Amino acid sequence: MDNFIFSLNATIPIFLIILLGYILRKVNFLTDEFARVTNKYVFAVALPVMLFVEISSSDIREDMDIKFFLFCLIVTIVMFALVWIIAKLTIKDKTMVGAFAQAGARGSAAILGVAFVENICGEIGMTPLMIVASVPFFNMLSVIILTFNANTDTKDYGKIKNACINIAKNPIIIGILLGLLASLIRFDMPTIPARAMNYIAQTATPLALLAVGAGFDTKQAIVRLKPALGASFIKLIGLPMLFLPIAYKIGFGSSEMVAILVMLAAPTTVSCYIMAKNMDNDDILTSNVIVLTTLLSSVTLTMWIFVLRSLGCI
Repeated sequence: MDNFIFSLNATIPIFLIILLGYILRKVNFLTDEFARVTNKYVFAVALPVMLFVEISSSDIREDMDIKFFLFCLIVTIVMFALVWIIAKLTIKDKTMVGAFAQAGARGSAAILGVAFVENICGEIGMTPLMIVASVPFFNMLSVIILTFNANTDTKDYGKIKNACINIAKNPIIIGILLGLLASLIRFDMPTIPARAMNYIAQTATPLALLAVGAGFDTKQAIVRLKPALGASFIKLIGLPMLFLPIAYKIGFGSSEMVAILVMLAAPTTVSCYIMAKNMDNDDILTSNVIVLTTLLSSVTLTMWIFVLRSLGCI
């Protein structure tokens, strides 16, 4: 019972904020425009700044765990490739392949991840290193998948060019790379801009959670339900079931296991919808997966935390 209560304490507060956003939207206190603008702000400003602050304030050279770093990097690449292959083999409507592959593999490791790890461990622990190892590839692989499965007639060489451009201008990737550079050179940010950036960074998680709740459309939940359920199962159950035992066998500690759990089993990030919509992929399927994984992850993440807690991993 203690393990179950611990698990609930780690997950429920986050989803209460999402529920608050949903309720406020239903009573017209928040609007669809709020959700759209907030998602854009979090994606383009708050999240990149948060990642820069978290990574630059940590000593990557001191905290570098090569085994953990390589595990996160390799697993990220493998799981994206695996879900993409599954999508190509099982989805008959090829216009849905890109959206299915991205939504089934790309979790909210940065936005929800930091909140979960802080709730469970009391500090962000190995999360910055996990973010450095995985989140750039989350974005780069998503751009590649969406570019090559876009519903356009662009030739392959044009798609490669577009993918490179989209990767280069992605604000999250830019924030991570700048944070990594600042950490490596041990850049000491002056007090005034450091405090301003901290204030901006602190807006990322609560605004993102409110926007997720405010953006829920229950009518869309029944649209393309079968592929959405398939992608949600892969994201919340399949990937952690496949890779968590490997992490357990390797012998990672509590902080590492929680960070790996977030990387594998966090619900599909809201930025998937923005990217799918702007890159000519199936935004309706993407939004359905976001809704389903966000709702169901309150149960599945609690289950995984309970399992890891019972095994003495966290």
